[in-house]
Amino acid sequence: MSKLILLRHFQSQWNLENRFTGWVDVPLAKNIGEKVKEVSQKISVLKIDKIYSSNLFRNKDSVAKVLETEGKHLVFISLDKGKMRNWGGFSGKTDYVPVYVSDLLNERYYGQWQGRDKDEIKEEYGEEDFKLLRRSFSARPPGGESLKDVSSRAVHFLKSFIERDLKEGKNVLAVVSHNCLRALAKHIEKISDKDIADLEIDVGKAVIYEFDDLLTMTKKESV
Repeated sequence: MSKLILLRHFQSQWNLENRFTGWVDVPLAKNIGEKVKEVSQKISVLKIDKIYSSNLFRNKDSVAKVLETEGKHLVFISLDKGKMRNWGGFSGKTDYVPVYVSDLLNERYYGQWQGRDKDEIKEEYGEEDFKLLRRSFSARPPGGESLKDVSSRAVHFLKSFIERDLKEGKNVLAVVSHNCLRALAKHIEKISDKDIADLEIDVGKAVIYEFDDLLTMTKKESV
């Protein structure tokens, strides 16, 4: 048996300000210590064998905050092509825990909406069109990605890396942003294109999936 823990990053500054963030690399908000403590206590009882994250700082910082409560130090290793992958590795024994990062796990790119207040955009587009562009599977905000686009890259990463670990019986922690988590959950749970619009996962929440040897999901738990 193996487990996949999908954790949405802790509240970012732009979550707090009600802005669309997308690929803008904003930090986490302040005063999230109690939430970090709560989540860390829940995850610490699980044996984590492999850790993945996107390259966005709010995701990497969330990983660090969870693991540092156990006194662990992290080193981030890129899985994407380029010099960060070729030159950023290390060899030999180290006390640092590797966290593997990739842009394929980044948040949905919101195009022209990035940085804008969500309520202002809803007023501009009207509630129905706003919900369609924000939550449907195929619609894109101007210049941005759809959830379908996010799903294409996120599920590719799942199949290329995470499933291999799960087949080896490893427990995997992946710290990602909201729409990447929704895309992965849609694939794992076989949620329909229509029903995915209703799936919401709060900041700092985790979904834990348990799989058998054939990678069939046998249990789901939200914490």
